[in-house]
Amino acid sequence: MSEVQFYLTSLNSDPRNLGQVIRLHWGVGNGLHWTLEVTFSEDVCGVRTGHAPQNLVLLRRITLNALNLEQSLKRSNREKSNPAAMDNNYMLTVLTACFPNIIMRPLNPLVTSI
Repeated sequence: MSEVQFYLTSLNSDPRNLGQVIRLHWGVGNGLHWTLEVTFSEDVCGVRTGHAPQNLVLLRRITLNALNLEQSLKRSNREKSNPAAMDNNYMLTVLTACFPNIIMRPLNPLVTSI
């Protein structure tokens, strides 16, 4: 079964060319959504109110870009996200890949006494 969609435009262009541009545009958006879904299980996120959904999408995109820039761990972005969350030194490796001109030092855990 095929789906028919209608588009209105004031552009004076060949319909075949417009169809290619539209498919390319949707392909980029669908590819990004698929990557976010596979990496962060975005569709199962229950956040639906206020500015929180937009804020989380922005943070996920920043994180996805950071994981793409980090090349020392040869794994998928999903597989790299867990070590980045659990290991401060690997998190610094990811951040260093994003900001190569900034020197980052290992984090020292805070020691508190009662």
